[in-house]
Amino acid sequence: MPLSLTAYRLATTTIAPALPWWLARRTRQGKEIQSRLPERHGIASLARPTGHVVWVHAASMGETMSALPLIDALAVRATVLLTTGTVTSATLAAQRAAAIHQFVPLDVAAHVARFLDHWRPDAAVFLESELWPNMLAGLDARGIPRFLLNARLSERSAARWRRFPEAAAVVFGGFTLIAAQSRHDAAALRGLGLRDVESWGNLKFAAPDLPDDEATRAMLTKACPGPWLLAASTHPGEDIPIIEAHRALCLLHPSLTTVIVPRHPHRSDTIASLARRVPLARRSRGEIPKPGGIYLADTLGELGVFYRLCPLAFIGGTLVPVGGHNMIEAAQLGCAVVIGPHYENHFEAMKTLHSVGALVDVMDFMELEATIARLMTNTARLAEMGTAGRAVCEGFADLPQRLARRVLEAIP
Repeated sequence: MPLSLTAYRLATTTIAPALPWWLARRTRQGKEIQSRLPERHGIASLARPTGHVVWVHAASMGETMSALPLIDALAVRATVLLTTGTVTSATLAAQRAAAIHQFVPLDVAAHVARFLDHWRPDAAVFLESELWPNMLAGLDARGIPRFLLNARLSERSAARWRRFPEAAAVVFGGFTLIAAQSRHDAAALRGLGLRDVESWGNLKFAAPDLPDDEATRAMLTKACPGPWLLAASTHPGEDIPIIEAHRALCLLHPSLTTVIVPRHPHRSDTIASLARRVPLARRSRGEIPKPGGIYLADTLGELGVFYRLCPLAFIGGTLVPVGGHNMIEAAQLGCAVVIGPHYENHFEAMKTLHSVGALVDVMDFMELEATIARLMTNTARLAEMGTAGRAVCEGFADLPQRLARRVLEAIP
């Protein structure tokens, strides 16, 4: 084993006694579930079913959403064990996944061993870039085939791995298949000296549509005739440009209703304080928006409602250097997309949507305002963008089945 991985194993073993304190702190913050903390130590809360088990690990909500069709395809021939690391993804798994759910064990060798010895998976699937060396070593020691699907590798991560080429060879070289989500990611992975990297496409294009609430949409449509504009997953520094754009656009569209969905709802008080002299209603308080006002959707899990309600969406995390958020979810629901210049975490999705005319990118908040104003006066163009986005997503419909087939072929 490379020295860097040996050092990592020693470090994780050394800090293991402090992890209960860390988990207790996360529990107080609402980031863990008290009754299920043993799962984080590799102690299963459920019995292993008979027959084949395929373990799928998805870090959080986004990866879990994209994994749902893959899980459905795998579940035809095996029981699927889904592990995640966040409370929200666990809730999603309970509601929508055809799988047994457990919280992923912390990457301590003893915790991983307990987990693997109990579940004895026939194959393991990791989504995107969620890689833990002790987990992978445990799988290799037991001869369990592992797959990295929808793989992505940022420039920063690639640079870190290049500093430890022997560790990269062990971690990445042990996969039966690495299916990158784009040619760009495949090239980055090959830059680590890997040969067997394939580019299959992004599972997020085949993810199920975000859930809807027709009653909520009907209520909002009755309250506000439109037009509607959405700013989704905004971060600090993006709310003021959206509010100022709303003020300017109301001169042309007096009944415009702008929906702001902050990435982190706890920022809602701050956002509300920025909207001076603009009517503002808050979703979390059950308030009803007014035409010409702002609707602050400071709740979780309702983006599907607003993508269906609004024909045009700005995707946050792109005007400020965050790297962007999932723009595919909007395109799937026929929503035209506008983004800023910081989309590096979703580079290939941006290129795909841009190439079919479903997305427009802007350089700064001034261009954002001008672009939104231009699109909102061209309803035919908005409809074309929405149709193009929906069509390109439909082209990935068979991807989960093809990837599942490769995984299931590895099971005797």
